[in-house]
Amino acid sequence: MAALTLREYRTEAEGRLPGPVWDFLEGGSGTESMLTAGRAALDRIRLRPRCLVDVSACDPGVTLLGSRWAAPLGIAPMAYHQLAHSEGEVATARAAGAAGVPLTVSMFASRTLEDIAEAASGPLWLQLYWLRRREALAELVRRAEDAGYEALVLTVDAPRVAHRPRDARNGFAVPAGMRAVNVDPAVMAASHGGVAGESAIARHSREQFDPSITWSDLGWLRERTSLPLVLKGVLASEDAELAVKYGVEALVVSNHGGRQLDFAIPAVDALEGIVEAVDGRCRIILDGAIRHGADIAKALCLGADAVFVGRPVLWGLAHSGAAGVAGVLRVLMDEFEEVMALMGAPRVGDFGNSGILHH
Repeated sequence: MAALTLREYRTEAEGRLPGPVWDFLEGGSGTESMLTAGRAALDRIRLRPRCLVDVSACDPGVTLLGSRWAAPLGIAPMAYHQLAHSEGEVATARAAGAAGVPLTVSMFASRTLEDIAEAASGPLWLQLYWLRRREALAELVRRAEDAGYEALVLTVDAPRVAHRPRDARNGFAVPAGMRAVNVDPAVMAASHGGVAGESAIARHSREQFDPSITWSDLGWLRERTSLPLVLKGVLASEDAELAVKYGVEALVVSNHGGRQLDFAIPAVDALEGIVEAVDGRCRIILDGAIRHGADIAKALCLGADAVFVGRPVLWGLAHSGAAGVAGVLRVLMDEFEEVMALMGAPRVGDFGNSGILHH
């Protein structure tokens, strides 16, 4: 039986997954303060509905970077979907396509870019970390273009993976029989082989991520692709202004699921300043702590064009594969359509700052 709430999907997923895997998916950095900060920030925002509006036909559809989405909702990049289900990203892609929303595929996906594309019927974006071995990065970009991916999402808040106590305590490593199949095994070697008291994921990032990149390096990536460039992990308005200067097409305002800088500003609290700095010159997506359809409405009122959802997708995947992911997306989309009707906002463009109050 399909769950009726995301909380039910979460409970079911926790019961199905091994403890170290659950900790890897659910854990945060440092004190794990950011695992609750984003949710608390969203809960402080209250909706301010209007009445006597014709809401007999609500349309949640939006167009971003040239593609039509069934709702202002996409799936955030997350590595190794096979941790949650044997079909991995292929199952996620089928569900996203059926729902009419985009999937952002992690460069550390556990299924090939081509297999994911074959299963997809909706937009696909590819997420990248900047590797020391640039030729590996360039090869991923080429394959993504050939397979029909529509945008590149460069994660910019992770020059290294932050200390995540749960993973260190578990000596977490990518399990045997699973790997990031789109990247040279030599590049990924450090992510395998657990060591007590150390995360193999963090060890791998120290070896392979290039912490020296700056804004000027974006030109190297631009020279190798015609795909739109999206930056994920922006929280400062100054960086948003620089992104516009360097021709970035979209920003993902994100706390990396609470897995990078501890005690950072929650993404939703950073959103208004970034919207103001960008002033309509690029698209903005809010990522983090999205658990209800009302959260989508709050993000739109603050000026976002759409939101990304992360962990709940993996809960659905662990619950029942593609059907579970479809169920998670359906809960969020149904809730959002109800909010549209009850807010007196039959079109996505009807949401604005007058629709919210901060407490």
